[in-house]
Amino acid sequence: MTTRIMVALLAILLLLYIVLVGYRAVVLLGTGEPVGVAMGAALIVLPVVGVWALWREIAFGVHAERLGRTLEAEGGLPPEQVETRESGRPLRDAADALFPAYRDAAEAAPEDWRSWYRLGLVYDGAGDRKRARQAIRQAIKLSRG
Repeated sequence: MTTRIMVALLAILLLLYIVLVGYRAVVLLGTGEPVGVAMGAALIVLPVVGVWALWREIAFGVHAERLGRTLEAEGGLPPEQVETRESGRPLRDAADALFPAYRDAAEAAPEDWRSWYRLGLVYDGAGDRKRARQAIRQAIKLSRG
């Protein structure tokens, strides 16, 4: 629950920043000065990119959470726990030992979102966020159709 509150707070702060940058862009465009108009036009791009990025990340989180709940209800979540250090970081060797089974399952059933989602969870448990997000994005894509 605290994660949702933090995401909502950060989203509100980003939206506030986007509004303020958008306002500054309009003010600069209204100056009529070539430099001001150029800067205003450049600042128009920032709010557009910011809104797009915010939407994309929130949509990813919502879809990933929905798939996770579905998989949990089916009893399909990975049962293994990755061993961790005292700091909470996963032991790389322990995580690497789990990869082959989940990677092979995803390769054996490339159209099954469940296998991709489980692979993403194993990557995430190992601390490989980039590959975890790629695998979960693939799961979201496959679950849509």
